[in-house]
Amino acid sequence: MARDYYDTLGVDRSADDATIKKAFRKLARELHPDVNAHDPDAEEKFKEAAAAYEVLNDPERRRLYDSYGEDGLRRGGYAPDMDAFGSVSDLFSAFFGGGSGFDIFGGGGGGRRGRGGAMQGADVVASASIDLAESAHGKTVEIAYEAAAMCPHCSGNGAEPGTPIVACATCDGTGQHQRVARTAFGQLVRTAVCEVCGGDGRIPETPCSECDGAGMVAEQRRVAVDIPAGIADGQRIRLTRRGHAGQYGGPPGDLYVVVRVADDERFLRDAEDLVTVIDVPAPLAALGTTVQVPTLDGDVSLEIPAGTQPGETIVMRGRGLPPLSRGRTGDLRVVVNVAIPRRLSREQRSMLEDFAATVTEDNLRSDEGMLAKLKRVLAG
Repeated sequence: MARDYYDTLGVDRSADDATIKKAFRKLARELHPDVNAHDPDAEEKFKEAAAAYEVLNDPERRRLYDSYGEDGLRRGGYAPDMDAFGSVSDLFSAFFGGGSGFDIFGGGGGGRRGRGGAMQGADVVASASIDLAESAHGKTVEIAYEAAAMCPHCSGNGAEPGTPIVACATCDGTGQHQRVARTAFGQLVRTAVCEVCGGDGRIPETPCSECDGAGMVAEQRRVAVDIPAGIADGQRIRLTRRGHAGQYGGPPGDLYVVVRVADDERFLRDAEDLVTVIDVPAPLAALGTTVQVPTLDGDVSLEIPAGTQPGETIVMRGRGLPPLSRGRTGDLRVVVNVAIPRRLSREQRSMLEDFAATVTEDNLRSDEGMLAKLKRVLAG
């Protein structure tokens, strides 16, 4: 399908060069991947805008396009080919310079740490394992993890003590590489961080014998973590400044502790509520009885009313988990499983047959309607 480059940029066919340039820069801001990550088609939309701008910004190409459309561009060898660029970053570099194209926002360059600039250390993730009862009451656990620390031998500069730090020969002290490639639109200059000096522009003449010039060493650490009551499996606790050490005077990163709450075969967790199932023999469910029910604080007695039906739930208030912040303590929901004997002795069978002969519809009558019965059965 033929494209209308004027519609793509949102300008009239009589628009002057300044208007076309302004419209393209506005579109570029809107389609930049750093502010438009939610749109998977942003890159393709930018390519279309760039193609339109490449044509309309050039007087000869614009004249051909106005007269003959895209066919005229192709015959004249001027049809834009945006596939010549590998990525949106390359496109921004071609049209705006600076690699990432951040200068279209009026800000700085490509987001790289400047020479000698402080860099915050990376975060560390560790885990702590507790059981369900411990998650209900809270617990302090000690965890071990490994983090990068400043090398004590070289004080973090990467050089053997007493030896100098010199300009990187690979990038001539700039901290960057520039590579020039030919494309359909002319020369494309791509800038990348120097892989030898990591963008600093300087390297130790004699690398530190302890850290091999990295300025950092691995350090084993132990820390006590207060796990709050009510925490759920997979939730994280953040300990500030406990992560990897920063560089060039930057602060350390953070430590994130992922709490793993082990399953308890006695319970299912539903937010702050707990659910358990108890087996009650059918005769006792009919007569009513008292059973022992497991809780996080030990077994407690629970009265089973006479005539309790299979799948009925009895709620024990406040026997669940505490809220992590505000709210009420959860409940323990006890689901009654009325157990039917699978094997009967001759005497038991005879007794049940005599009992069955005395059961009437009045014994089985319930105040529940059909819909309520279906809901209870399906819920179980």
